[in-house]
Amino acid sequence: MTADGLWDEVSDRLRGALNEATFGTWFAEAAGAELTDDAFTVGVPNDFTREWIEGHFLGLIRAAVKDATGHERRVRLTVIDSAAPPEHASDDAEAPARVVTAPVAGMSQKYTFDGFVIGSSNRFAHAAALAVAEAPAQAYNPLFIYGGTGLGKTHLLQAIGQYVGEHGNGLTARYVTSETFMNDFINSLRDKRIEGFKQRYRTYDVLLVDDVQFFEGKERIQEEFFHTFNSLYESGSQIVISSDRPPKEIATLEARLRSRFEWGLITDIQPPDLETRIAILRKKVKTDQIHVPDPDVLTTIAERVTTNIRELEGALTRVVAFSSLTGRAMTTELAEDVLKDVFPTGQSVEISIRHIQETVSDR
Repeated sequence: MTADGLWDEVSDRLRGALNEATFGTWFAEAAGAELTDDAFTVGVPNDFTREWIEGHFLGLIRAAVKDATGHERRVRLTVIDSAAPPEHASDDAEAPARVVTAPVAGMSQKYTFDGFVIGSSNRFAHAAALAVAEAPAQAYNPLFIYGGTGLGKTHLLQAIGQYVGEHGNGLTARYVTSETFMNDFINSLRDKRIEGFKQRYRTYDVLLVDDVQFFEGKERIQEEFFHTFNSLYESGSQIVISSDRPPKEIATLEARLRSRFEWGLITDIQPPDLETRIAILRKKVKTDQIHVPDPDVLTTIAERVTTNIRELEGALTRVVAFSSLTGRAMTTELAEDVLKDVFPTGQSVEISIRHIQETVSDR
């Protein structure tokens, strides 16, 4: 049984146990991410959804997994949203980082170029990523994308992988987090399977490595990645890397590795401006078929949440959930009320559209 297959069975059981509104609010975007002999990982779109499910439905999911498979498994929840970094997986024990391998299998289907909202904060990074996807190892090699948490780095990396898998005429790609790379290397050393490890990572046409700042201070891992990088580069493969900071700011990164990261193109992603944040919310509402009767609700959310896309989409989920569970109409007043304690300072960051309109109308 695959992770997707198990999630289909678990979903059927959850639908039978929950009302339609509750299931749609919390599980419509969930997916089976990974299945092992003793654990089942469920991917969810953001931290707010993850935390809510952990607090309210984790036991129900465990029971559904046991009912579907005949034995108990640990249930993990991990964020696979458009801006989610490889963190916050949670379960009864410490969870490993998620692994998504290419060409396409396992990657989130919504991490595509069509699903990426372009604005002034990410336009150049998007253009560079698309150029790499269309002509791997021909334009920018390596491509190094950096930016804060939840700004779309993972989305762009997986969009490249999806594009290569669909349009690459047989080219292969692998997406992996740096933590997974490290764990895979350590396990290969322990099990004396290092040649198998090299074969897995050095034979792809495109290798996409997320959050390489995790290599900071890990000399043995840096050495192995250095050799992996060299092998791929010399064989004409494309390398795409993401980090929360540029190479020169990653402390204790070996000079030879930093130098290679700087061989190609380095581009950043900045926090989205208000116009882009509103566009992101509009796209999510349309894609997920969320009914928002008053478009000003989206403006209210976008004005308050200014930091990153994950929190922006999480705020929308929070407002939708509160409206659904309490029966209150989804209005700007409701959005303000729901978000005031979670995002108390958002409107102080920039002048809101509503504030400008009200000021002008008073004159």
